[in-house]
Amino acid sequence: MVKYTKIFEYIKEKIESGEFQPEKKIPSENELTKIFKVSRNTVRKAIEELAYEGLLTSVHGKGVFVLKKIPIDFKLNNNESFKEVSKKKSLNFNTEIPIFETLTIDERLNKKTNFKIGEKVIHIIRVREIDNEKIILDNNYFLFEYLKNLTKEIALNSIYEFIENTLSLKINGTQKIISIENLTALDKKYLDLKNSTNIAVVKNFSYLDNGILFEYTESRHRPDKFIFTSFAKREKKS
Repeated sequence: MVKYTKIFEYIKEKIESGEFQPEKKIPSENELTKIFKVSRNTVRKAIEELAYEGLLTSVHGKGVFVLKKIPIDFKLNNNESFKEVSKKKSLNFNTEIPIFETLTIDERLNKKTNFKIGEKVIHIIRVREIDNEKIILDNNYFLFEYLKNLTKEIALNSIYEFIENTLSLKINGTQKIISIENLTALDKKYLDLKNSTNIAVVKNFSYLDNGILFEYTESRHRPDKFIFTSFAKREKKS
């Protein structure tokens, strides 16, 4: 584990548990260097990452404070899985998988997913239900070379847990593209759309730490249940 990651997780856990309160200072850089026996630069790296996530803010001459956050029931802003977010929020959730198949990337899928023509992928349709309403449709494509042992049973639980804990692969990050699109036949077939005439779509291109694209997913959300949250830090002008 990278040194600053331990400090990052320590502070984040304290914030989430309520031990470090909003609008209150966290321990100083000097205190954290003594606790973790690391350099000030390592502590600053952890603080920078937490500030990037919108958890902390540095006030010149005063210290580092916990930001007051607006509570959101179900948010999309990072690499947490559907299961992780649902359990954290104590939601009544369920997943169904009507499609689980292996495909070979052709020209059409190459343009859609960015996987190379001829590569094999595992294609999965997962219907996400929250509080007895089917509101999210995940259209997943996973690179077969890395996930050849993936099963439907695993996909019903958590694919990311399987990748990280069983395969011991490290997920580097995800590029997200968000748009509002027209309903498709699949949306109408699998989702409880009510009066929705459009769908909120999050296209995810996810990479392993070796730079390999291993997943393309279209996560299709009923608009009235979709919230995207991010935190933009304004850079100081010189």
